[in-house]
Amino acid sequence: MTETPSFRSDVTVELVKHSASDTDVLWAARVSTAGEQSLEEIGRDPERSKGLINYLLRDRHGSPFEHNSMTFLVSAPIFVFREFHRHRVGWSYNEESGRYRELGPVFYVPAEDRRLVQRGRPGQYDFVPGTPEQHALVGKVMEESYRQAYAAYQEMLAAGVAREVARAVLPVGLFSSMYATCNARSLMHFLGLRTQDERARVPSFPQREIEMVAERMEAEWARLMPLTHAAFNAHGRVAP
Repeated sequence: MTETPSFRSDVTVELVKHSASDTDVLWAARVSTAGEQSLEEIGRDPERSKGLINYLLRDRHGSPFEHNSMTFLVSAPIFVFREFHRHRVGWSYNEESGRYRELGPVFYVPAEDRRLVQRGRPGQYDFVPGTPEQHALVGKVMEESYRQAYAAYQEMLAAGVAREVARAVLPVGLFSSMYATCNARSLMHFLGLRTQDERARVPSFPQREIEMVAERMEAEWARLMPLTHAAFNAHGRVAP
């Protein structure tokens, strides 16, 4: 039976597994001076050595922040993943495939607090709230377009057309899911580019939808590595 299209304005991020703590930074950094004795750091309280973490962030000694791993399950519109995949160093991805499964009809429609109107020109523009009429138009047009596209997709599948061909009519507002694995250093680089934050030394202007994903990933990382996260913020949110 054909599913009825549904519409959502949120994204979801789940931390599915990890091996990540502030201690990972410390033993990796101290091997340069303590050799194999740096393993003694594994059982120690990292709070004692938060000065070292701050030093590493401040002076951009980045490799100690790579000895950890976090895997996230992300559900978001396809256009978010097309931006996400620009981040290649220190990231691994596996995404849901429209070649091998029939894609479900879940589509993105912006929430009422999503700023709709762009002012200025690239490099110097900002976004401002839309009018109620603009929001109503966006919702109406998007939903109509999504319904038509998914009906065309279902029509071709029913006629025996291969999934990898039929999917061509589906829009980038369709929700997809992927696993994304990274370390703290690659995540910091991602956050520096994909979030707006007043503490950032270098301003960034991300699309709101990928920023929503970034905010949820940052919240999970901050819980796992609070000293590293605090140092990241203290030193301008620039990846080492």
